[in-house]
Amino acid sequence: MKKNLFISLCLMLSACSSLPEKDKRSAQIFAQQMQGTQSTCSQADHCSLASPLYALADAAHSASKPGAEQHTLILLDQGHDALLTRLHMIESAKQSIDLQVFIFDFDETGTLVLDALVRAAQRGVKVRLLLDQLYGLTRPQLQAKLAVLHQNFELKLYSPLFKQARNNKAEFFAGILFSFDTLNSRMHSKLLLVDNKMAIVGGRNIQDRYFDWGQAYNYRDRDVWVAGPVNKKMADNFNAFWASQRSISATQLDDVAKVLLQAQLNQNNLTLPTRPFSERMQTIKAMASDSNNVLKEIQLYMNKVGYIGFYGDLPDKHNNEASSRARASNAVYQLISQAQHTVLLQTPYLVMSRLARQTFRSIQKREHPVDVRVSTNSLAATDAFPAYALSHKYKRLYLKELGFRIYEFKPFPESAFMRVGQSVGWAAAHRAEGTDTDAILGSAGSSGKAPLLNADENMRVGLHAKSMVVDGRLAVIGSHNFDPRSDEYNTESMLVIDDADFAQRLSASIENDMRYDNAWSIAPRKSLPALANFNYTMGKLSEQLPIFDIWPWPYATSYQLKPECSAIRYDDPRFDTCAESVGDFPEVNMSLKAIYTRMITAFGAGLEPIL
Repeated sequence: MKKNLFISLCLMLSACSSLPEKDKRSAQIFAQQMQGTQSTCSQADHCSLASPLYALADAAHSASKPGAEQHTLILLDQGHDALLTRLHMIESAKQSIDLQVFIFDFDETGTLVLDALVRAAQRGVKVRLLLDQLYGLTRPQLQAKLAVLHQNFELKLYSPLFKQARNNKAEFFAGILFSFDTLNSRMHSKLLLVDNKMAIVGGRNIQDRYFDWGQAYNYRDRDVWVAGPVNKKMADNFNAFWASQRSISATQLDDVAKVLLQAQLNQNNLTLPTRPFSERMQTIKAMASDSNNVLKEIQLYMNKVGYIGFYGDLPDKHNNEASSRARASNAVYQLISQAQHTVLLQTPYLVMSRLARQTFRSIQKREHPVDVRVSTNSLAATDAFPAYALSHKYKRLYLKELGFRIYEFKPFPESAFMRVGQSVGWAAAHRAEGTDTDAILGSAGSSGKAPLLNADENMRVGLHAKSMVVDGRLAVIGSHNFDPRSDEYNTESMLVIDDADFAQRLSASIENDMRYDNAWSIAPRKSLPALANFNYTMGKLSEQLPIFDIWPWPYATSYQLKPECSAIRYDDPRFDTCAESVGDFPEVNMSLKAIYTRMITAFGAGLEPIL
């Protein structure tokens, strides 16, 4: 037994052995020699696309004065708009493009974005691409080809495990055993910044499922386009990451360097792969090049605001002595602690850190407690059932002690702001007809029912948006999940917008996700008073156990509200006639997923900080 374990460890360590520094240096020199230097454009603006968004950005920067900042915001609530805007921004870049992201997949969306970035570099724009190593274009061959692409194109990987572009299962397991801090030090921040003049901040990664293009599962997510003085703070934050010792050039990764060294014998192996564009890829690429069309698609969701705060963690967060530098988390809890009336929160993973619990407890102990409504995933909707299991474990705490009203997103919502299963031209065609979706998002505070957007009955969706509205005035959009990972391990970034009109627009979006046809309401389980008190007491005792939580009847369960009762509180006497119990895990069969969830609820308390 010991011999087998020793052999396994040796195999894992050998898999993680480093390439000699002299070989890495040779690979780096070779890559620099191979880099393209010619430009496809001789114009001063590097043949950038004439863009109404660029004009809006110029106007926002020009209008701002010291002490009187002006910003322009566009809420990107739908995947179609978010992808269209990204591609258009890249095409309109004149000087620089900085892209920082957690996941970058080489699917159709990733191909489109990478193609646009490559063409921008070749026409003279400086492109810096910073990816988290665990999920950022994890193909050593592709990274090697990008390393020699052009002198205007730079690629770095953040916190690479064993200095590899890609880790196999043995290396990942070895990371858990021998390099846990590196494995957990992830760059979860997301930013696209063009010419330091306009940016996108939010929750979306570069992958099909974030833009309604997934084949079986898609995310309901949210970004915001922003232009104004706050872009300077974003540029400073990106530069801090780019200069960090944790950000490693692709050529310095062992597996990428090996590819480069092998390519010295056959340089044709460094030619970028080409793939045919599908119809939807060709369509949205053409739409992104049509400036008038882009503005028409998204201008309905535009706001002019004054001051905006940008809160971005720095790589120093991952130093052991730098826990106090978690800027995004500190800003989140300060905003919550200052709430006077309402907190509207949307998070995919309802797992509250100790600081979060303390903050919410404090605002519930006031003479007039704050009304807290939470939009999050159901087990049927989430793709992270371990996180849901811990959320399930603490529902009594959330409802009873923290005062939450919880709404769990359905896997097949009837009126979510998504275009799943529809062509990319669908949104423009229906906007011309004046749909209810535009009424809800385009006019702050409007109400109405959005059209049925999920055209494929087998296309499951889940929440990935991270947003908050405090007192109907302060709006927050970013990458922070309001959970222990975001507090302690991941670097995060977010915008805080002090504007009632924008906050009302964001509130309308979140509240639509909480409608009876899009979410189930979470409330205490119905039972006889004597049994309810006994179950509550036993559930509370079991919940507080550090490892085991084995009480089989949780305090809360899921309910389907009737249409006329969509906003009713669970402690309202009318709730019994307005709601029908649908069980703990609606639309989930007693499959392995449900069984695993129960097991982690019972035995997984120790996993809470890292899930």
